Amino acid sequence: MFYNFLFPQYFRGKGVSFLILFVRLFFGALFFMHGLDKMTSFNVLSQTYPSVLGLGSYTTLMITIFCEFACSLFLMAGLVTRIVLIPMMASMAVAFFDVHDGMMPDGELSLIYMVVFLILFMTGPGRYSVDAIIDRKVQKDREELSRHK
Repeated sequence: MFYNFLFPQYFRGKGVSFLILFVRLFFGALFFMHGLDKMTSFNVLSQTYPSVLGLGSYTTLMITIFCEFACSLFLMAGLVTRIVLIPMMASMAVAFFDVHDGMMPDGELSLIYMVVFLILFMTGPGRYSVDAIIDRKVQKDREELSRHK
């Protein structure tokens, strides 16, 4: 069951997979740029960044950079896609509901990211991803094991 969650067999058509690839690359790159900006301004931001859930500015900024910088690289590659989308969605939920108090237009960007990440979470990475390569390898190995039995 966990395997089917990570490597879904639906949403595998070429057209749909190209669309998913485009969305992964586009929104992953945008999110990456937010993280890169925070990394380059780390010393200044660590003093003024909003403390969320009582974690303090420094810790909140570190978690945000992880979500925006590191997780977006995995998203663009399509590697453990659904797993990395969880902290990405969570960070955008915190940004929208806690930092922006669920208000528009201030929280609009975080809400857009959260919805796009939710859609990607539901569809999976598509056929043009590292996850799909891993899936094909695992399926091939399973077939060989079943032939040798």
